[in-house]
Amino acid sequence: MNRTRSTIAGEDITKSVADALQYISYYHPTDYIRYLSQAYAREQSPAAKNAIGQILLNSRMAAFGRRPICQDTGLVVVFAKVGMDACIKSAASFADIVNEGVRRAYLDPDNPLRPSIVADPLAGRINTRDNTPAVIHVDLVPGNRIEITIAAKGGGSENKARFATLNPSASVADWVVDTVSTLGSGWCPPGLISVGVGGSAEKAMLLAKEAMNEPINMSELIARGPSSEEEALRVELYERINALGIGAQGLGGLTTVVDVKVATYPTHAASKPVALIPQCAANRHLKFLLDGSGPAKLEPPDISEWPQIGSEDLRTADVRRVNLDALTKEEMASWRCGETLLLSGKMLTGRDAAHQRMVDLIDAGKPLPVNLRGRVIYYVGPVRAVRDEVVGPAGPTTSSRMDGFTEKILAETGLYAMVGKAERGPAAIASIMKHKTPYLVAVGGAAYLISKSIKAARIIAFEDLGMEAIYEFEVQDMPVIMAVDLEGNSIHSSGPLEWRKRMAADDIARSIGV
Repeated sequence: MNRTRSTIAGEDITKSVADALQYISYYHPTDYIRYLSQAYAREQSPAAKNAIGQILLNSRMAAFGRRPICQDTGLVVVFAKVGMDACIKSAASFADIVNEGVRRAYLDPDNPLRPSIVADPLAGRINTRDNTPAVIHVDLVPGNRIEITIAAKGGGSENKARFATLNPSASVADWVVDTVSTLGSGWCPPGLISVGVGGSAEKAMLLAKEAMNEPINMSELIARGPSSEEEALRVELYERINALGIGAQGLGGLTTVVDVKVATYPTHAASKPVALIPQCAANRHLKFLLDGSGPAKLEPPDISEWPQIGSEDLRTADVRRVNLDALTKEEMASWRCGETLLLSGKMLTGRDAAHQRMVDLIDAGKPLPVNLRGRVIYYVGPVRAVRDEVVGPAGPTTSSRMDGFTEKILAETGLYAMVGKAERGPAAIASIMKHKTPYLVAVGGAAYLISKSIKAARIIAFEDLGMEAIYEFEVQDMPVIMAVDLEGNSIHSSGPLEWRKRMAADDIARSIGV
């Protein structure tokens, strides 16, 4: 039997990986933009519609500016299907070839990406500074080509991955819906939910992780009808998850997911392993083929696919402008849950590592390197600035990671307000009420758009923490939503509840012909 063999240079793999990571940092997949645009057009919740609009505007700006869609430029995950008749010409291992591509992409001087990988996850947690190593999965398959699917998975959505081993008779759909209802919005919807069923614990997780990179096709599936149990489950989950009313950014609305993926594998008769992994609004992934003719050629998408949404389309009549440099407790007491604010003036930044250091200093009776009294803190780790930028993309990080520090910070520092992403837990809300310190949210997935409202930036503490250092930003008309007010009312509770009731009422009305 004659088989055609190919020789693929290791450098071609490296260059293709680097180019692909740069590409997905600023270009959304067009199928996601198409479905998100449809969600924007039909959304009835003003807050959710505004959030989707910001994500779409941010995406278009990032595509033109060739700067990251999101400040969290992700953990790199690679699925490589290597043809058994392909010879890789390199003295380095496949992992080293791929990791060199990751290194080049994240250190690219024209578009540096934020390195988020820390070595020694148990103790030191020191940033590797180049986002290596990637998580790499290799399958040997027939053929003489190499197919690589590469993804950059943000921490907010990765942290919401869940796994369970169900009884064989248990409902996968019920478990998935119940689980999604507990995830909150830290995974940055609207996005996708991917489900793996079968195999073993690790196989189910791999099934879910790989399936989420498949093309979005829910509309087509619903139009033609499901032809398998997996497709029927996809449709059921799509409808039931959206009926939860979580909505964009957890603000309440019609669209929580634009698609649901399901992948299965044979399993032990006594088992039903089920994995669930959310995909955030960044949704970064790309597939390319190598056949020995050189590195992958990546064509830019057709930007006409992106809707023409401008900043003026996102302004509402009830926007309140806030001068951070003259902020008072009395003014903050007038802010109402769900209200849109435009912040101008100076604010501080700080996230996980900075909060840990500040609490350690407080516990040791030592002074903090920055005075937080009367200030607003933004939970963010920005991308490094290039050229004439003041700061790189600077979207919010998941605020619940700061919940464990909140009481001590508020009690000891006199901080006035906090800005982040997604809901706060009960303890943090109790501290908000106790100290009269409101919590605001910016839109996750609008990092480049938000960075344009930052007019000055300087590091003022913990410079060794890199992107987790404390900055002082000077902002102009930075859009945020009042998420938790001084009475403890939370938009992340009231919004989804309202829209869940509305959608249930609509279903009842349709069923009786109203």
